[in-house]
Formats: sequence, structure tokens, C-alpha cells
Amino acid sequence: MQYTKLGRTGLDVSRIVLGCMTFGDPGRGNHTWTLDEEASQPILRRALDLGITTFDTANVYSDGSSEEIVGRFLASSARREEVVIATKVHGQMHEGPNGKGLSRKAIMTEIDASLRRLGTDHVDLYQIHRWDPLTPIEETVEALHDVVKAGKARYVGASSMWAWQLSKALHVAERNGWTRFVSMQDHYNLLNREEEREMLPLCEDQGLGVLPWSPLARGRLARDWDDETERSQTDEFGRTLYVDGDREIVDAVGAVAQQRGVPRAQVALAWVLRRPAVAPIVGASKVSHLEDAVAALDLQLTDDEVAQLEAPYRPHAVAGF
Repeated sequence: MQYTKLGRTGLDVSRIVLGCMTFGDPGRGNHTWTLDEEASQPILRRALDLGITTFDTANVYSDGSSEEIVGRFLASSARREEVVIATKVHGQMHEGPNGKGLSRKAIMTEIDASLRRLGTDHVDLYQIHRWDPLTPIEETVEALHDVVKAGKARYVGASSMWAWQLSKALHVAERNGWTRFVSMQDHYNLLNREEEREMLPLCEDQGLGVLPWSPLARGRLARDWDDETERSQTDEFGRTLYVDGDREIVDAVGAVAQQRGVPRAQVALAWVLRRPAVAPIVGASKVSHLEDAVAALDLQLTDDEVAQLEAPYRPHAVAGF
């Protein structure tokens, strides 16, 4: 395993982050393809064996049961000081007023609920899952600052927004002396490179760590274009992210993988990992998925291979937020 600092912080994160949306009670929430606690255990254990120390979940994943499964596993199998636990806030957690969003009330309620489910007194990284247009960013950033000062989170991060919104949030924090976002969790892979226009340069300039979600494009980069999985058949959100024109890129990944004699997932992840200090978030429903992800750290693509992978790309509408 390789490790990197999260942006300009002193926090070490594994360069492969385990995305924990895969783990959760299939009867809770709208992810019927998730793995229950028993099925999740071997994958979580293998992650630790491989040196993965960073685990990313969210309060909305399977109605909180992802946090419960991950929290119980880490409490029984890892030393708290050696792992990095990240979770997120924003989505709908209960019906009625104040059941979602980034108001002070929602943030203060949800951090305590996440800590109870995770079985810990703090998270290492507390992230806003999306931008909340109905709450002033000043209210959100100050509430997150108070969460940090209360010792309930060590750092705060952002996810999936326009670059101008992130820039505004950073300015608000700096102007008021509040805790600043240290990371951006964004939608970035070979099928969606729009973040290269403004978001990634902004993160580099401002010293934010980058934790790309869906680096395998919901698994599309790891299989033939027409192949489907149980998840892809029911993933309505995933259907909005990619278009038929992306098939050529998937074929290019397959060609490079065949030339190298490695799985497609390794090629797609190796491309993302070419950017320094980037730690992609990889979901896994099989142990082999983790092993491919870690193997990608040692796969160095040539300039010709990179050109082959990137050549078919065409500009996309921004997708994912």
C-alpha cells in the first residue's frame, strides 16, 4: 500500500480508499444490491490486510446501516488511531422539516447520529455530500467549524459541486477564521473528465486533497459495455452519468488491459492514480475488486497508453451533482 497526505494537512490516507456504500442492510434504503454484515466482513478484513486504512461512508448509505456495519467492524478489528473514518452529511434522513440539508440544525443532529452508528467519538473527515442551495454557506461552514472545535471531527471536506461554490466556501472560511475544507470528493474517471477544467486546478492551487468517487465509472470501465450487474440493473442514479458515446473509451481500456495482460479495473485506476496525491474511492463487492485496486498502484502506464485511453473522450455535460 502507498500513503499520501490529504492535501496540505498532516493526515495520512491510503492511496486506495475503501468506499463503503456497498455495505448495508439490503432492506434499508434503496440499494437492494448491498452486502449485509456477514457478507461485508471478508471484504473489510481483506482491506485491512492489504493496508487500506481509509474508509469512506455516508449517513444516507442504506439508511445508516453502512455506518453501523463499518463502525462495528473497525471497533473489533482495528486500532482507532490507525484508521481514517470519513462520512458525509446532506441527504434525506427522515421525513418532515429539517430531515436533510446543511443547516446548523441538520449538521449538529446528523454528526451525533453518525457517531452513534459508527461507535466512535469522532470522525477523521466530515464531508458535505452535496451543496445545499437553501442554506447560506456561512451557516454551513460555521456549523462545521463548531463540529471540529467540539472534537467530533478532525477535518472537514466537500463533495460534488461547482468550482465557484468550493471557492466561495474556502473564502468564507478564511474571511471568518473558520475551519477550512481540506478535500474534495468529486466524480472523476476516464468517462467523466470535466473536473480537469476548473475543479482539479482549484484543488491543486488551494492545497486540497482529491478523493475521486466512482473511479471505475460504476464498474463500466471494468467490464464490456453491454455487460450488466445486479447493481447496474437497478442503479437509476448511475444511468444518468454516462452515455452511449463512452463505449469507445471502455473499448480502449479493454485493449490496453489485453495488451498488458491485466484486468481492466487496474488500467482504469492506474490512469486516475497518475495524478499525485489523489486517492480514489473504490467500492468492492468481492475481495478480488480490492486486490485489483491495490495492484493498480504498481501499474505504470506509458505515454502511448495514456494517449490511447484519452483520445476517444468528448466533452460531457457535468454529471453527479
